[in-house]
Amino acid sequence: MEEIKIIPCLDVKDGRVVKGVKFENLRDARDPVEAATAYCREGADELVFLDIFATVENRKTRFEWVKKVCDVVTIPFTVGGGIGSIEDMRALLDLGVDKVSINTAAVRNSELITRAAKEFGKGRLVVAIDGKKNAVGSGLPRLEVVVRSGSEATGIELVGWAKKVEELGAGEILLTSKDADGTKEGYDLEMTRAVAEAVSIPVTASGGAGKLEHLYEAVVEGKASAVLVASIFHFGEISILQAKQYLKEKGITVRI
Repeated sequence: MEEIKIIPCLDVKDGRVVKGVKFENLRDARDPVEAATAYCREGADELVFLDIFATVENRKTRFEWVKKVCDVVTIPFTVGGGIGSIEDMRALLDLGVDKVSINTAAVRNSELITRAAKEFGKGRLVVAIDGKKNAVGSGLPRLEVVVRSGSEATGIELVGWAKKVEELGAGEILLTSKDADGTKEGYDLEMTRAVAEAVSIPVTASGGAGKLEHLYEAVVEGKASAVLVASIFHFGEISILQAKQYLKEKGITVRI
């Protein structure tokens, strides 16, 4: 088994790390610079920074927030939210960001994936996919892509979209279940596994981590290459070292 990554996620609003449930009811968690410094020290493999209201507010990522984190981060650092053009990506990469993540913009203009992969290399391009489940018989895809911080349904079948973004040049997929987000009831294993088995690029599971067993399930049952974690790290319920030691004891390859 390849080495599994543990990745804290900084959802940022108004310059603060926040966390909600199903993308709503956000509560303050901590300062992003303080969080980034701590997670680097504690052994995180990578860090993801999402300016979660940039697209909804029709603006670009707030560079001043990103720059403060760039100045302290010592591990690979991905930024997403409000990135809609090659110019936006270049500006972030010039700032010191390792990878850029696009979501709504990729759905609106899939050619952007191909252009970005050619311009910067697929290793620096993450396509984030937010999804929700629909009831059988609803006439909608069982797994459907949602955009604009989960506020807008697209009618796009999620697994098919995942295959397409790989074909277009995405280096990895960040997959978040809106239904599971912030619930701490576990990742959406059906969604994660469906995508992971459909593509050959790494898939990071996101949304729903509440206990150590959930991380293990995402890797073993969901076939994820990495797990994104927010609530339980932000509020000190579980440490990164605890997570890695647990997975290692279960036979999962992690870097400690």
